[in-house]
Amino acid sequence: MTKEQRIHAFAELGKQLLNPSSEFSEIMTRAETRNSWYTVSNVQNAVTAIANNLTTEQLSNWLAPYPDITTDKTVGMVLAGNIPLVGFNDILCVLIAGFKAQIKVSSDDAGLTSAVLQLLITIEPRFSDAIHIAERLSDFDLVIATGSDNSSRYFEYYFGKKPHIIRKNRNSVAVISGSETKEQLEGLGHDIFDYFGLGCRSVSKILIPKDYDVAHLFEGIASFEAIQHHNKYVNNYDYNKSLYLINRDKHYDNGFVLLKQDTRTASPLAVVFYEEYDNIADVENYLNKHAEQIQCVTSALDLQVNVPLFALGDSQCPALDDYADGVNTLEFLFANA
Repeated sequence: MTKEQRIHAFAELGKQLLNPSSEFSEIMTRAETRNSWYTVSNVQNAVTAIANNLTTEQLSNWLAPYPDITTDKTVGMVLAGNIPLVGFNDILCVLIAGFKAQIKVSSDDAGLTSAVLQLLITIEPRFSDAIHIAERLSDFDLVIATGSDNSSRYFEYYFGKKPHIIRKNRNSVAVISGSETKEQLEGLGHDIFDYFGLGCRSVSKILIPKDYDVAHLFEGIASFEAIQHHNKYVNNYDYNKSLYLINRDKHYDNGFVLLKQDTRTASPLAVVFYEEYDNIADVENYLNKHAEQIQCVTSALDLQVNVPLFALGDSQCPALDDYADGVNTLEFLFANA
């Protein structure tokens, strides 16, 4: 296939994902029975975010700097499953660049990745020779593996001799000035609560100005209170609340999320950490110092930082070139073609 043919196939995939067949809609609906974190709304949000990037114009502009190549090389892929279709951008990069993909999906995947790839093969049957879902990776030339800090050590051991991208835990940080509108704070609510806060782009920490009234934040995110009706989420909320009460840890509580002052970046589920700041220079220094732990920053402020910056509410809608961990996947692939 040529680059143009691959672009055409993925653009058609985008159209079909935005207007899914009854069969694919049923797969999206059934995902929640296999993984209760994959609610219908979360699956639909993930599919829509992916599909919105799959237009001929966006794909063509994204690929314009790269050559049209044909390679027999296979990329072994270990996908995470923390949120629906979290590994799709990596798969897109591999296939649209002309490589073969040998994919180990997460046990949490609920069949979504296979369903999307089957749809792609139906659109362009020649992709069938380039896609292999595997229980165990073998005979690959490059590796892209995503997991926890613990699993990344195993990945380094097993895959370290091959050209590789190995991703570890990251979280995202919001910065608020105190001048945000209610709509902007509601956007921050999406950054915190979409996918239950399980994604690397989910905000787990907020930097707030000293003497900021937390009531403004809680008022802005009040519309997300329905999250407390999700059994697994509320179990985490109840557990962490009990822990803080027993230990007499100072925290704020609005009934469905806990806000706790903490220097760490990664917070437990149903908890958002915060730190106070005196001036924006301190904020920028903090973010640059911790850039290796941060996937992205979401804020209404024009911050000068070495971390991808998104408007409040946009952290879960990355563009094609908003690569995870700041590693350009296409450049990696073409450098090892």
